[in-house]
Amino acid sequence: MTKTPPSQSRFEHLQDAIKSYGAAAFENLMRCKGIGDAIIEAFPAYIECGQDCVRAVPPAGEFDPRKDYGDLAFSYSQREIIVLEPIHFGIALTVKNFEDSGALWLRTAIAVEVTGDSFDIFVAQQPIIHVPLDYKGKLEPVLEAIYQEFMHTFKIQVLEFNDKRFATGIGFLPTK
Repeated sequence: MTKTPPSQSRFEHLQDAIKSYGAAAFENLMRCKGIGDAIIEAFPAYIECGQDCVRAVPPAGEFDPRKDYGDLAFSYSQREIIVLEPIHFGIALTVKNFEDSGALWLRTAIAVEVTGDSFDIFVAQQPIIHVPLDYKGKLEPVLEAIYQEFMHTFKIQVLEFNDKRFATGIGFLPTK
């Protein structure tokens, strides 16, 4: 006759739940870091620029677009413990000026989390993108969303600049 193992206490049930949570949090972190690195690596080829034009950077706050942040570009690096939450990182694009030796840089924030058998990816204000966990060769919608977010930044600025409603507003004119 087989003995039935003793019933677990409530505390032991909590321990099991914590163990499952920890495993899920670590898996989420590793998978999100992997796809984040893949996105950063693929973006230069997608927009046909040099690899040195694209960097992983922190998603918010001050940053240097020339610096290699490595893991510090990802939100988990700011925590002492691993929690089950979306992983955030920034992607910076540096565009050299045609007229002089300067450059312009932009940054957009990306959030990634595992949901079931896919990633949910948020690129700034773009609609949610679902990418399968086996993402190799399937990043184009994400790369296009990043590109569109960067383009949107400039289009909005130019539209505001050209908005005729501001033509009769307050302003300064040079005197003769």
